[in-house]
Amino acid sequence: MSSPALMAGASGKVTDFNNGTYLVSFTLFWEGQVSLSLLLIHPSEGASALWRARNQGYNKIIFKGKFVNGTSHVFTECGLTLNSSAELCEYLDNRDQEAFYCVKPQHMPCEALTHMTTRNREISYLTDKEKSLFHRSKVGVEMMKDQKHIDVANCNKSEKIEEKCQVGMKPPVPGGYTLQGKWITTFCNQVQLDTIKINGCLKGKLIYLLGDSTLRQWIYYLPKVVKTLKFFDLHETGIFKKHLLLDAERHTQIQWKKHNYPFVTFQLYSLIDHDYIPREIDRLSGDKNTAIVITFGQHFRPFPIDVFIRRAIGVRKAIERLFLRSPTTKVIIKTENIREMHIDTERLGDFHGYIQYLIMKDIFKDLNVGIIDAWDMTIAYDTNTIHPPDHVIGNQINMFLNYIC
Repeated sequence: MSSPALMAGASGKVTDFNNGTYLVSFTLFWEGQVSLSLLLIHPSEGASALWRARNQGYNKIIFKGKFVNGTSHVFTECGLTLNSSAELCEYLDNRDQEAFYCVKPQHMPCEALTHMTTRNREISYLTDKEKSLFHRSKVGVEMMKDQKHIDVANCNKSEKIEEKCQVGMKPPVPGGYTLQGKWITTFCNQVQLDTIKINGCLKGKLIYLLGDSTLRQWIYYLPKVVKTLKFFDLHETGIFKKHLLLDAERHTQIQWKKHNYPFVTFQLYSLIDHDYIPREIDRLSGDKNTAIVITFGQHFRPFPIDVFIRRAIGVRKAIERLFLRSPTTKVIIKTENIREMHIDTERLGDFHGYIQYLIMKDIFKDLNVGIIDAWDMTIAYDTNTIHPPDHVIGNQINMFLNYIC
């Protein structure tokens, strides 16, 4: 639902009656000329094919590990599973049942693995007939063509939400809407923070951003708003290195680290100081001035769903352990966002992301965490890009600061 002139938008709520019929409901959050758009992303045959193809195998991505010994290096094939008769290096986390393997290079120990890169394997688990369902013209088809706009009048009924946004609240769907480009929550009183308030809020804070590049956007955005935050050079290389922002005078530290396998990118990334999110959480003592933001999902889309579920459960258990030793630590879960509609649907499509979004909500629903519903937000902003623009990132961060300030 949108009013372009007002820079306003919101997602609708879909109720599935499990008999081939659906109810799509919209809440009229603002007055003015409102347009509705209803897209059929995939027919049910497409959804069934994607679900089967996703869970059929691990081979859609090739991992290449770089082993280094002095001045010589060698690349070998790696993966979450490996169908190989060669001798393997096993990288196991027995507690959380996480495993990763590489073909062992000759004359080098398994500990010599330093970097990783990935590329797509030319493989598909879809039949030719199924592939035809994902041609560009058949994805995201407008269901209500030539729909006239609706004129929404003011009903003089304003319900003021008094309760401040805080961790533990469960956002409904939709949990907010955009108006004049700003995200407005529907379930709590959210304050739009200016630079002075943000500076005051961040004083003495330790903030850990754990996840993928959609969270790395936060650490690039923050210094544009808070000029006293400066990057500290940790002598690492590449865009997936650990990023550190410091404001020594205010004792503020903000750190971003990528999550562990599966991490999918053509770029060569370092595996030194690289671990699973549950292990990262276990290293933090936590206190009332510590905040952790977690997001993962985009890199899990090409793999069977059990990989994602296992990781989400591992993260949940780590948060429970953290709350035992430090109940005042703030933990925020940022869901993944929608992305380009006409990309490699079998590997990366939003159908896979939506399943993960529902799983995340289910696994973390009764924990005392804050939720930033980036899925809901990016539908309302109609971004359709894996890395949303700055104004969307700014509103995500504003929601985060409301939770921790």
